[in-house]
Amino acid sequence: MKIGLIADLHVDRHNELTPNDYATVLSQSVRQHKVDLLIIAGDIANRADIVVDFIHRLEELTNITIRFVPGNHDLWTSKDQPSTAEILQSYREMGEFLGGSPFIINDAWAIVGNTGWYDYSYASSKFTQERLARGKFYGATWQDKERIDLPYKDLELAERAVEHTKEDLAKVGHRQIILVTHVVTHPQFIVPLPHRLFDFFNAYLGTSKFADIYHHYPIRYSVMGHVHFRKRLNDQGIEYICPCLGYPRQWRTSDISREMTQTLQVIEI
Repeated sequence: MKIGLIADLHVDRHNELTPNDYATVLSQSVRQHKVDLLIIAGDIANRADIVVDFIHRLEELTNITIRFVPGNHDLWTSKDQPSTAEILQSYREMGEFLGGSPFIINDAWAIVGNTGWYDYSYASSKFTQERLARGKFYGATWQDKERIDLPYKDLELAERAVEHTKEDLAKVGHRQIILVTHVVTHPQFIVPLPHRLFDFFNAYLGTSKFADIYHHYPIRYSVMGHVHFRKRLNDQGIEYICPCLGYPRQWRTSDISREMTQTLQVIEI
């Protein structure tokens, strides 16, 4: 079986192309790679209705199984949009949503997914927890502070993500696991320090709290997004994969077909 991996599509951020254009191009890449199942590791769009429509359209175009975890952007709310809690509930009602619903591939493999959350552990130690919790630096505000309205602090969300992931891992028996998060869970996927801005903003890129999960469970692949890197790393028998498309301004070319095909990673089990 070939499993396609991609993240951070941001289908609503192009000046000319529509979400449907993104779905069409991604479906072409899926067929080109002969993918049987597609995993999306978050940040599809800034609005939940676009996220839902995009996944359904992609299913129509590819006729394959799709599973996803939402990224932070997929949870954003605004005055004319549902609350983050309502958005999450709408995702939970989708069969494609991984959180709380691991996907059993066969007797040997399963997919377990959770957005995860950042716990500030990758920031420079020169910043206090209180300073990081405010999310403001050099006049810039980490947008989750204004666009996500969950009744929990970041560190609580990070702890809850670990707890919920362990609950899902317990549901899949002794199968080998493809773990999917949105935030990064390995220190090699943050911006190297020192850095003028990311000394601070690395705080919101990932979590170190999954280390215990990697030690105690048969994780074989760890799929992440969020940082807009395209990177693979093998560490102690686990393949960490960050297959981010990212914003158009971050692409190597202006050709979406080339960028999508180069971003999509495939694993075979």
